[in-house]
Amino acid sequence: MGILVAAVVGALAGIGVGYVIRSQLARFRAGAAENQARATVDQAAQEAKGILKEAEVKAKAEVIRAREEFEKSNKARRDELTAVEERLAQRETNLDRKVAMLDKKEQTLELRLQETQQQAAKIESERAEVKNLAAEARQKLQQVAGMSEDEARKTLLARVEKELHGEVGTMIRRSQEQAKESAGREAQRLVALAVQRCASSHASELMTTVVSLPSDDVKGRIIGREGRNIRALEAATGVNILIDDMPEAVVISGFDPVRREVARLALESLVADGRIHPARIEEVVGRVQDNLDETIRETGTAALYAIGAQDVDVELVRRVGRLKFRTSFSQNVLQHAEEVANLMGVMAGEMGLDVSLARRIGLFHDIGKALDHEVEGGHALIGADLLKRHGEDAVVINAVAAHHEEVPGESPYAALCSAADAISSSRVGARSETSEIYVKRLEKLEAIANGFGGVKKSYAIQAGREVRLLVDPEKVDDNQAVILARDVSKKIESDLKYPGQIKIIVIRETRCVEYAR
Repeated sequence: MGILVAAVVGALAGIGVGYVIRSQLARFRAGAAENQARATVDQAAQEAKGILKEAEVKAKAEVIRAREEFEKSNKARRDELTAVEERLAQRETNLDRKVAMLDKKEQTLELRLQETQQQAAKIESERAEVKNLAAEARQKLQQVAGMSEDEARKTLLARVEKELHGEVGTMIRRSQEQAKESAGREAQRLVALAVQRCASSHASELMTTVVSLPSDDVKGRIIGREGRNIRALEAATGVNILIDDMPEAVVISGFDPVRREVARLALESLVADGRIHPARIEEVVGRVQDNLDETIRETGTAALYAIGAQDVDVELVRRVGRLKFRTSFSQNVLQHAEEVANLMGVMAGEMGLDVSLARRIGLFHDIGKALDHEVEGGHALIGADLLKRHGEDAVVINAVAAHHEEVPGESPYAALCSAADAISSSRVGARSETSEIYVKRLEKLEAIANGFGGVKKSYAIQAGREVRLLVDPEKVDDNQAVILARDVSKKIESDLKYPGQIKIIVIRETRCVEYAR
């Protein structure tokens, strides 16, 4: 029993001690957990402060960056506005200067107009006074003579006619008899000798030129995107280019041989180079035209050297060289001029005249054809005027002007020039009238188009079925271009006869070019 009680007491004591130990252990653990939680909260608070501080720093940096970008943008805009203001101020200054100049010119024109009106009034007054004086003098003379002006003229003419009638008849009969005896025989001998010594062949000019290509693929590059390359080439040269007529070749069509030659050389250069675009086309065409000018000068020099002409003005040399690219009834004008020079030299030698002068006249007799499309009038008078401006001898000038009997001949050389020109042009096979009429019609088309205001250039292409007019965009606007096309068509209808119809195209183009340096 005692043992049992002791055991129970011991058990109860053990339970109490265990409960106390467990309570102390639980209280210790709770304190440790509370300390750990407090440490975690403090650490989280420290991390939150760090994150907030870092976010604040980033926000400040972002604000600073945004402010810098805003200030930079504002500065650029301020600079741009300043530049615009400076340009506007400069333009305003220029406009003020131009207005002042225009005002000054207007005042000057008004003064000149007043002076001109005063001079015109003075001249008109003097003219009326001269008429009155002439009428008074005529009336006094009639009173002194006792007859009117018409009666005096008739009396004088009747007297002179009566005195000279017999002498003139005698001289005419004597001259006719002498001419019949010797002139016909001598003329036949001279002409036969000249033709025998100077006969030469002439090649007829065609209206087309063929340019060979390395392959048909090149045709696509010549045409360009939406045809811009071929349009640029046709506009720069004034010819018509046919692409699909034959394989590995293109055909250049145009009545002007100079344009066809420029187009041929330019196209060959572009194909060889491989770079084909509008800007390159214009560059190559300009270079080819410069080179062709040098070729023309060399051709003229060679022709003058062949006939022994010396001391010739440079402009005349160039005009003679251009005759190589002109035809008359399909006869090459330069070859015709050289033939006429040789014919005149032979006939002048037989007649005892100056051979060198005769050959010089023969070479120059058709020089007016080198610019007859630029000046109004016949080529003989145009050529004579050109020779006169460049200091040629009066005998040469008169012979050239008179070789088509537009003015009287003043020396035997004029008759020789007419004869040699007729011999060279009328021999069998020398000329073809059909092609000459055709070319004249094309030239007339361009002359009509160039006669309208605002037209810078005109080209007759496609065998005369189309005329292209390049106009000054500052002088001709879009509405005026429509009216111009109609006016040109009406003028062609009234002045020319032609088969089918002719298409009139007015091209108005404005180009703005600037260089970035």
